[in-house]
Amino acid sequence: MQLLRENLLSTKEKVMDTQTKQVVNVNGTTENGQSAKSKSARLDVLKTYKIYIDGKFPRTESGRYYILKDAEGNHAANICRSSRKDFRDAVVAARKAQPAWSAKTAYNKGQILYRIAEVLEGRKSQFIDELIQQGISKANAIAEADLSIDRLVHYAGWTDKFIQIFSSVNPVESSHFNFSIPEPTGVVSIISSERNGLIGLISVIAPAIAGGNTVVVLASESKPLCSVSFAEVLQTSDVPAGVVNILTGNAQELHAHFSSHMDVNAIVYCNGNAEELKTIQTNAATNVKRVVNYGSRDWMSADAQGPYYIMDLQEIKTIWHPIGQ
Repeated sequence: MQLLRENLLSTKEKVMDTQTKQVVNVNGTTENGQSAKSKSARLDVLKTYKIYIDGKFPRTESGRYYILKDAEGNHAANICRSSRKDFRDAVVAARKAQPAWSAKTAYNKGQILYRIAEVLEGRKSQFIDELIQQGISKANAIAEADLSIDRLVHYAGWTDKFIQIFSSVNPVESSHFNFSIPEPTGVVSIISSERNGLIGLISVIAPAIAGGNTVVVLASESKPLCSVSFAEVLQTSDVPAGVVNILTGNAQELHAHFSSHMDVNAIVYCNGNAEELKTIQTNAATNVKRVVNYGSRDWMSADAQGPYYIMDLQEIKTIWHPIGQ
């Protein structure tokens, strides 16, 4: 009887051991789903990179994506490939947000830009890691992240000063006061730098919104990770929904839509493709849309900032006021 019991226990242990080994061989985990190497190991929660429209993070309505490779050629992420419909939705959000944003005081806009810099500073290590992942050296990634923060602070300081510098009281012969003051162009579409995924993006967004415009931005196709993470910074930095909208995708597919939409007042182009620029200039003529061409500018240089970048997206309004007798 004792021998029979020992044989049964031995058989049961062998069956259990065989079952465990089968599970391990199939998917590398034990029967309770834990790693075979360590019961404390866990799967990382991988980030889903979405677009940013009206303060929300939807997936592209087309359902399309492209695969981003890291510096070593490995699969880094699936990136949304935005469509014309995504762009149109973003323009609607930007137009809705523009009156309230332009009506905010210059001081308040400066506070919000400074807040963006604060949040970006707190997440700087993440942006450095993403830049490195996209093939930037560690030293250059640190320099780009630092300069991006400094550039936001730079424009935060200009929000209540550029109007003083570029406004004027004009001499006239009649008995009138005559004033000329800058005012925002409105909704601006931007095709940002393909070469600089972070500083290239911030260098065109910051002066546009500092001047009271709202924007729809197409991020770098080859270096899009920082743009999506920057949208998360914006979402937690008191920036009203719709003021900044960020899309990812292919400039060759979308540049015609960015330049032909009739409710866009200006377009900023930051790449050196002559064929795309020609199409943009032709389409912009249909509603006398302003075209600002920065070409392949070096956004890491000290010359790539200043109040004139704000004025590129401003219109001058002149007011006549009669002088009382």
